[in-house]
Amino acid sequence: MSAIAKPRVVETKRMHGPAAFDGGFRRFADLTLTLARTEFKLRYYGSALGYVWSLVRPILFFGVLYVFFTQILHVGKGIPHYGVYLLTGIVLWNYVLDATTMAVTCMVDREALVRKIRFPRIVLPLSVSLTGLFNLGMNLIAVLVFALVSGVYPRLSWLWMLPIILGYILIASGLAMFLSALYVRFRDIKPIWDVSSQILFYASPIMYVATSYHSLEHYMMASPFAEMLTQMGHSFIHPGIVWVTAAGASCHAGTVGCGQVTLHSAYYDAGGALPPILSICVILAVFGIGLWVFTREAPRVAEHL
Repeated sequence: MSAIAKPRVVETKRMHGPAAFDGGFRRFADLTLTLARTEFKLRYYGSALGYVWSLVRPILFFGVLYVFFTQILHVGKGIPHYGVYLLTGIVLWNYVLDATTMAVTCMVDREALVRKIRFPRIVLPLSVSLTGLFNLGMNLIAVLVFALVSGVYPRLSWLWMLPIILGYILIASGLAMFLSALYVRFRDIKPIWDVSSQILFYASPIMYVATSYHSLEHYMMASPFAEMLTQMGHSFIHPGIVWVTAAGASCHAGTVGCGQVTLHSAYYDAGGALPPILSICVILAVFGIGLWVFTREAPRVAEHL
């Protein structure tokens, strides 16, 4: 009597799609730049004014806010070059908003590309962030012209704008990766971010300065947007002159024993080193979490589309 053959067990592995980084750094960089340039050109294709439209929106928004807050609420009264501060803050915020809003649906919008072509998935949200960076660079030229006309002249402290812009790039890219990865699974992400971005805008010192937080100033300065905007005000627009006595108490200019202290950083406004350190940690954490979430979800994107 022959032995009964045991059934053969075949092990199967679940197949996943391409990872976030698939094909090497050079391919990743080339694809990101190519997609960003293509998106930038297509956005204004067939438009008579072209790029001007991306400048019109922040300028008009700036005009409405400037008239409302200066003429009706008198918010900018006493703030040196308030118009320059407001326009610069709006331009920087528009970069974050453009990069994140377009990135939310970037994976779903390119479903056919994701399903048919093998490429590093992370190029999609990062190319959107890079496209927004192109617009930011062009808008900052207009801001520079406006600043010079308004009497803000170049100084060495303008170099602080480089790490400030880098901070905006990191936090916008981190949010872009995080939101785009989650939107594939949960379509509620878009309306949630629409509301959250509005809250962030009004909670950040864009239309007002950080001193408007009053007793909460030192706590709110832990926000990366508050920290970067305050530093922008000190370095790009005005040196932050404060009138103090020899004992360190504040006083009015012209009184006996009153001198001026020029502050070139947000360290003084934050009340110490802890809030700036926390804001830097928040920026790095947002970028790191966004990268981790996207890397984890990238191989399964095609399954959920």
